Amino acid sequence: MAKKEFKYKGYTLDGLKAMSMDELVKIMPSDVRRSLLRGFTESQTKLMGKIRKARKALDNGEKVKAVRTHCRDMPIIPEMVGLDFMIYNGKEFVKVTITQEMLGHYLGEFTYNRQIVKHSSPGVGATRSSLFVPIR
Repeated sequence: MAKKEFKYKGYTLDGLKAMSMDELVKIMPSDVRRSLLRGFTESQTKLMGKIRKARKALDNGEKVKAVRTHCRDMPIIPEMVGLDFMIYNGKEFVKVTITQEMLGHYLGEFTYNRQIVKHSSPGVGATRSSLFVPIR
């Protein structure tokens, strides 16, 4: 059984990469569409420069380091597919490899920035009664 070819809203990845940004914006989800229509912010423009540099190196067969970024609000576009990113979650950089299924989402959706709260037993001084420990 052959592996099913990935399509995003009826377009193959090569078709998506060949599209202009205006054509791509029309098929993206509404939140990403509004973000792209407003234009890239300064940090997103800087990140796009890093992405294009990494993509060019990857196409030439060179080994590419992961692209480090704090820009969690960057929409994932076809140009990013196949690249590794180190996305900052507020404490550390988390490595994420962009796949085709991530198109139309944001970078920040793939790194958790909140830890799960795990409470343990209270320590000495946690309550008023724990101040009076009998001496034996």
